[in-house]
Amino acid sequence: MKEPFSRWFGLMEKEPEQEQVKQIPVDQITPSPYQPRSVFDDDRIEELCQTIQLHGVIQPIVVRKRDRKFELVAGERRWRAVKRLNWKTIPAVVREMSDSQAASAALIENLQREGLTAIEEAHAYQKLIELHQLTQESLAQRLGKGQSTIANKLRLLQLPKAVQDELLKRTITERHARALLSLKDEDTQLSVLREILEKDLNVKQTEERVRRWLEPKETSAKPKRKAFSRDVRIAVNTIRQSVVMVKQTGMNVETDERETETHYELVIRIPKQHG
Repeated sequence: MKEPFSRWFGLMEKEPEQEQVKQIPVDQITPSPYQPRSVFDDDRIEELCQTIQLHGVIQPIVVRKRDRKFELVAGERRWRAVKRLNWKTIPAVVREMSDSQAASAALIENLQREGLTAIEEAHAYQKLIELHQLTQESLAQRLGKGQSTIANKLRLLQLPKAVQDELLKRTITERHARALLSLKDEDTQLSVLREILEKDLNVKQTEERVRRWLEPKETSAKPKRKAFSRDVRIAVNTIRQSVVMVKQTGMNVETDERETETHYELVIRIPKQHG
């Protein structure tokens, strides 16, 4: 997998035997600003410390020159372990790389390893797309992944920061987060997130909770007015016309109309004394 990645992302490397491994002072190395991994497991670092104590650093880290220091390109876990062991130097390969190449190398090295959270992986994909002006489809081809895999990861970046933080801490899973994506309102997403954390909802329970949120709410709608039949309309209009004809004679006729659920009521008041 490494060769196609190097070729497709412009990271052409020398053969290992042509590269010179140097002992670089640990305190002259700074972390990569392009490191997608935000959380480093202390237990895993401690295990690596024990391995390094027994066998040394088997694979050199990769750095590039930055001013008078060195910037990590690949191998931050090894560098952290060596720092914890208080070693003065670490074996490293120094390469000339542009910012774009260094960023790509750091991102790809971590994508090839297990342990990235879903949100860290999503940020790595987004960064590669920006660095190389790629489409989701072309990135998927270069990484040997399905386009839907890339798209589903990138959709996680649409979630509120609070949800992304819980993904980073692994307190919720990617499937929890994808269920929340169905809720378009951020306040609702955060409300369901609180339920997941407080009630320790599993994925199936979360999906059910989201489904209930999406159901149309019952409203106390006003009762619909019943439509009049054609015969009733004719009857009412006939009475109204008759009242108009009586009024034309000069008689002071009063009318009052009222509609109920079951009938239409017309009250006609004709004074006993005329004039």
